[in-house]
Amino acid sequence: MKYIHTKLFIGGEWVTPLSSDVNTVIGAATEEPIGQTPIAGPEDVDAAVSAARRGFDSWSRITPTERADILDRFAAALVSHVDVIASLVSSENGMPISLSVHANVRVPADTLSYYAGLLRQLELEEDRPALAREVTKVRREALGVVGAIVPWNYPLMLAMMKIAPALAAGCTVVLKPALETALDANELAAVAQEAGLPPGVLNIVPGNVAASRALVAHPDVNKIAFTGSTPVGRSIGETCGRLLKPVTLELGGKSAAIILDDADLPTTAAGLAAVSLPNNGQTCYASTRILAPAHRYGEVLDALTSMATSLPVGDPLDPATRIGPVVTARQRESIEGHIASGRASGARVIAGGGRPAHLDRGWFVEPTVFGDVHNSMPIAQEEIFGPVLAVIPYQDDDEAVALANDSEYGLAGSVWSADIERANSLARRIQTGSVGINGYSIDIASPFGGYKASGLGRELGPEGLSAFFQLKSIFQPWPAPR
Repeated sequence: MKYIHTKLFIGGEWVTPLSSDVNTVIGAATEEPIGQTPIAGPEDVDAAVSAARRGFDSWSRITPTERADILDRFAAALVSHVDVIASLVSSENGMPISLSVHANVRVPADTLSYYAGLLRQLELEEDRPALAREVTKVRREALGVVGAIVPWNYPLMLAMMKIAPALAAGCTVVLKPALETALDANELAAVAQEAGLPPGVLNIVPGNVAASRALVAHPDVNKIAFTGSTPVGRSIGETCGRLLKPVTLELGGKSAAIILDDADLPTTAAGLAAVSLPNNGQTCYASTRILAPAHRYGEVLDALTSMATSLPVGDPLDPATRIGPVVTARQRESIEGHIASGRASGARVIAGGGRPAHLDRGWFVEPTVFGDVHNSMPIAQEEIFGPVLAVIPYQDDDEAVALANDSEYGLAGSVWSADIERANSLARRIQTGSVGINGYSIDIASPFGGYKASGLGRELGPEGLSAFFQLKSIFQPWPAPR
């Protein structure tokens, strides 16, 4: 094993864990161990929160420009480690290396730089005209210690969507990464140390459910920022509600891609490879419900079959690979269970549906396309989190919108058309937090989050920074009478 970690990054130092449990990370493509980390227990979480609390006083009081300079150094240091970090994440979770370079290094670095730029323009205190007096001073103050809990699918991108705005606001962070991708979290800690983050500003505690629960319920944690499944998000939201603790929840999705009847199908199918199957389908915003006009349904199935069967499946470290393995054997079993359910409910597999015959190691699933799908079927309603698409026919634009909205989720979506105004008109009617026109890509400068069971609150953009402030109004006295 190449990566052996015996300590936790707490208070700016590598410290011996109080828990004796050890986590072995298994390579998704090799099924062999690639490294070990400690498993942080509740007592380690408490130590990390204490370190973050100590670091908060000084970090929140330095000038915004000083914090921005440190964020920029953090971004530059992260980019300097691009090859190591991108390859490590691909080895951990199966993400194709061509995506990992951007998703786990360049986008996180850009996120740091973006919030550094916002910070240099931000007024922490403003004078606001008042009704009952001449002026009120309105202040933005950092919330305090933030508990950030992130999953394994885009580990550093999702972590930085919380870390960057939290640090910019003057908060300190305790990051709880998933055990499946704990190795890259330790690389992030080393980068933070190299960049000169002050002690306690960022603390990292890879852990299991016990660690997450300890972090969420800790009395010295002032906010929770979570990305993960809807059931876990509900549980976290319940705890935070009882404790009156602010929480941001970015949860599951079952997004729809509406193909309008004027869309160019070869171009649309090629675009859907990136929108519907990114990271081997292990993407919360992926458009995995494909809504096709009934009179072109056969053409759409043919185009998607051609697309799915043309994607190179293999070693995630090979730049030519478009579909790598899924993260664990358990995840593959879950995906295969959904495929079996689709068959049992009467849907028809028109592409894929099994394991690649040329790969005898690794947790691979063929890109799979289902036809003859009704929107009420489990494969059209449940988040599969794998390379599985369900193609559903519709009669007109109104039915397409109704089908897109007929889901408990509302995270993302896409509309494909030669008529941009028509596509935008439909996008405005979809009950979802974001919609792409003839494509889909998260924008660092714009809010991202979900409607309905896809979450609470927003990340990214100025809105993502605002989530880590609390507001104070200082009512000024009337001028003394003359």
